[in-house]
Amino acid sequence: MTRNSDRSEENIRRSAERMKLARSSPGLSPLRGLGAFGIIGWSIAVPTVGGAFLGLWLNKVAPQEFSWPIALILGGVVIGGIIAWNWISKEGPDQKGDKR
Repeated sequence: MTRNSDRSEENIRRSAERMKLARSSPGLSPLRGLGAFGIIGWSIAVPTVGGAFLGLWLNKVAPQEFSWPIALILGGVVIGGIIAWNWISKEGPDQKGDKR
């Protein structure tokens, strides 16, 4: 009987340690990934749409041989990509292999 009770005590101890470890370092939530997609999308969409509207206004105010909206849409995509890249590098796991 003592041998079985030793095993059950060991199993209970291991189970308690696993539960304690799981509570102290929970995994990533799937909703966090969806939130990241939303932030990345908005960080690209807002400068792009803003560039389009600014370009339409500039076409009326200061017409050029090139298309202002196309140039500023491309600029908005580049700026949005830079913003998204910075956000991902700031929020992502560390380079040392440390997972959040």
